[in-house]
Amino acid sequence: MQTTLADFIKNTPDGDTAQEILGKCVHCGFCTATCPTYQLLGDELDGPRGRIYLIKQVLEGKAVTAKTQMHLDRCLSCRSCESTCPSGVEYGRLADIGRRVVDARVQRPLAERLARGALKELLPRRWLFTPAMKAGQLLRPLLPKAVQEKVPPRQEAGAWPRRQHTRRMLLLDGCVQPAMAPNINAATARVLDALGVQLIVAPKAGCCGAIRHHLSDEAGGLADMRRNIDAWWPQIEAGVEAIVMTASGCGSTVKEYGHLLRHDAAYAEKAARVSALTRDLSEILPEFTAALAARLKAPIGARVAYHPPCTLQHGQQIRGKVEAILRAAGVDVQLCADSHLCCGSAGTYSVLQPELSHRLREDKLAKLAATGAELIVSANIGCLTHLQAGTATPVQHWIELIDRAL
Repeated sequence: MQTTLADFIKNTPDGDTAQEILGKCVHCGFCTATCPTYQLLGDELDGPRGRIYLIKQVLEGKAVTAKTQMHLDRCLSCRSCESTCPSGVEYGRLADIGRRVVDARVQRPLAERLARGALKELLPRRWLFTPAMKAGQLLRPLLPKAVQEKVPPRQEAGAWPRRQHTRRMLLLDGCVQPAMAPNINAATARVLDALGVQLIVAPKAGCCGAIRHHLSDEAGGLADMRRNIDAWWPQIEAGVEAIVMTASGCGSTVKEYGHLLRHDAAYAEKAARVSALTRDLSEILPEFTAALAARLKAPIGARVAYHPPCTLQHGQQIRGKVEAILRAAGVDVQLCADSHLCCGSAGTYSVLQPELSHRLREDKLAKLAATGAELIVSANIGCLTHLQAGTATPVQHWIELIDRAL
């Protein structure tokens, strides 16, 4: 795709990145076959190829309208199109650039500005989000149904292991997960402790930066990333083996630190090191498959439907690892039909685009139910909360299943 960038973005980092990505697109349309919003709406502009054309026009200096903004807003950033694209178009990076440019030129209605501002200010700050979530859980029966969906019942985390081990890894605690599902990280710590690995949480680390970054607040997102790097650096210098991610959305973002901070002289090298050390939990446990199986008193034996988050299978290109770990533990793991499609959570998407989000969830839950599973597991806090709000079938992180079995 030949592109002539406008002066406002030509020879800038974003412009160079966009030019390179656009140059790879050959208009083939394979991406439309795996785009959830195109499948729902049937509009070329609500598929990756159409959105690429919109972004190209914007970057070439064409008029930017609210309609352009609407079609970009409807994108889930699931990156399923990247898994399908034969040309290696990095659509997710291009979409972030396009959104920032469009949002800088098209003022949103007041209600949208307030909603997006609240999400950017509340979610990444644990000192604000945690008490708000606790209050919501206390008042949950009185809340409107739409709000109840975002407020899971209170969960006990159980004990955090205290043993010291020679092998040490960092864990990103995250911003919303400790308040919404504290047992996920505690279960991870217990499982790895049983396998001789100590998990360390850096107190000053927080939001991975994804929330602000994907809401076009580039400066805020990069500030979150730099804070995490500073918080982790002493442990990295002390020799930790890895930075473990239990939320695939965070993992997908932290693995991008090296790219996102590549032009920051003070952080570029450190960011690249952090990205290289970052591992999803499913990348850590295969080393311990035999030890894990030996510690189980009996095979788990449950039939489980596994929903692979988009940020894991498309963002990080990790497939098959969770299923293999669970099968080694005796779990009957089922993938539903169209398992490559998004459940509709997509970070803040379920708040900002509720109608499309709910339609995607209904379709996903129907296909998960068709597996006959008694439990649904996934690997990202957003997917877990979103799916659980639409079904009576228990929805958990897959590591909680392993933890209980141990």
